[in-house]
Amino acid sequence: MKRSEVNRILQEAADFVASRNWNLPPFAFWSRQEWESKEAEYDEIRDNMLGWDITDFGLGDFAQVGLVLFTLRNGNEQDARYSKPYAEKILIVQPGQVTPCHFHWHKMEDIINRGGGNLLIELYNSTAEGALADTPVTVSVDGRKRRVPAGTILRIRPGESITLTQGLYHRFWGEPTTGPTLLGEVSQVNDDTADNRFLDPVGRFPEIEEDVEPLYLLCNEYPSRD
Repeated sequence: MKRSEVNRILQEAADFVASRNWNLPPFAFWSRQEWESKEAEYDEIRDNMLGWDITDFGLGDFAQVGLVLFTLRNGNEQDARYSKPYAEKILIVQPGQVTPCHFHWHKMEDIINRGGGNLLIELYNSTAEGALADTPVTVSVDGRKRRVPAGTILRIRPGESITLTQGLYHRFWGEPTTGPTLLGEVSQVNDDTADNRFLDPVGRFPEIEEDVEPLYLLCNEYPSRD
């Protein structure tokens, strides 16, 4: 991805979040120069990768397969300084834009439709070998336990939510006719380095061609204090 494309995506994401009457924390809008001036009191942001996160899953087609995230809070099971047992994110999903099929080994999460369009989410149990199972899926939708066939696609409308348990494969996208969707994610501690199991191999952070200066830094780009 070119940095100019990343900048455009970030600006559109910030505008969309504001249009849904959400306010992001101040560090969402710091420049590289501002980050370079921040001392140890901001290490929680750096170490736990809070902030903007854009991924094309290594496939080079963000519009079709991609996701914008902003991590608001997160603990760290590898660092005793950060004892929060929970995490919170917002996600922005465009109409028809897919997040590939995956599950989490340790993290349980609630995905909440905070507004905008509808979310479509496809569900499968996983086998011991990590494949898709053909067994019925039991899932909680707004506290209602549902049992649905493997591969069922559920529609999560604004205000609705779904609980995704460990080992539950899910693939999701914005319903094409309903506009961008603002999602919330409330979960146990998030660890993207070790806790994601994708059905098909994908990448995580995009390679960026620096054709312009960054608008805002991504969560894997903060300058080191060393």
